[in-house]
Amino acid sequence: MQISFNHRTLKLNTPAVMGILNVTPDSFSDGGKFIDKNKAFAHAVKMVKEGADIIDIGGESTRPGAAYVSEDEEASRVIPIVSKIAAELDVMISVDTSRPAIIQECVKEGAHIWNDIRALTEPDAVECAAKLQMPVCLMHMQGTPSTMQNNPSYKNVVEEVKNFLLQRAEICLKAGIKENNIILDPGFGFGKSVDDNYLLLKHLDVLCACPYPILSALSRKSMLGAVLNEPVASLRDNASVSGAVISVMKGAKIVRVHNVKATKDAILIASKVLNTD
Repeated sequence: MQISFNHRTLKLNTPAVMGILNVTPDSFSDGGKFIDKNKAFAHAVKMVKEGADIIDIGGESTRPGAAYVSEDEEASRVIPIVSKIAAELDVMISVDTSRPAIIQECVKEGAHIWNDIRALTEPDAVECAAKLQMPVCLMHMQGTPSTMQNNPSYKNVVEEVKNFLLQRAEICLKAGIKENNIILDPGFGFGKSVDDNYLLLKHLDVLCACPYPILSALSRKSMLGAVLNEPVASLRDNASVSGAVISVMKGAKIVRVHNVKATKDAILIASKVLNTD
């Protein structure tokens, strides 16, 4: 199992660590820290040195209640740092966006993965991905970032998330996106209660039995804070590492995290356990 695009290949024999780079003023954990391009690049350098296999760049906050960001504003935040990282660092680049116009420009600058919280449901998104023939990550979300935590409700969260993701994958396949270019993300924290999130984590192996690699992204999220009684997102790193290890033990192939070094070390140990007969 591997991801390949734009002259770069990442094998997923060992689970990959995706380092988060939010170039936004209002992300839930690190909003405003890396809005400056030089600070953003320095953080990317740090994450690569710590073992990040992928850098995931986002220019629009998707935290609960997040405000709308215009396409021009998102482009001005994201495209310059994609270009700089692609030119100067040896790492795969993911772009966290739902807009086809943004991803097209980012691909020209050297991006490799389209990470879309809206699972390519925006107009022309599926067609754009098929034309580009690039890897896409499809995420489950009930509602929108501004409304998703108002009153999330499921009869069976695991089956409903799985069915949605497989339906989106099927739509992608029919549009011409290759099976080995599809990644699925259950969307921890996106339109789900605390218990919903933990049921998804407990049964993540159900999703991992699907014919696509699973990305797990629960770093610093409120599902961790609720159990720890820790309101400060940046103080949830130990729990985030625990979540990453559980995800990998359940079969996840990519973990999206803030603290790369601690996660990378933990994932290497978990992988050793999984691969020892």
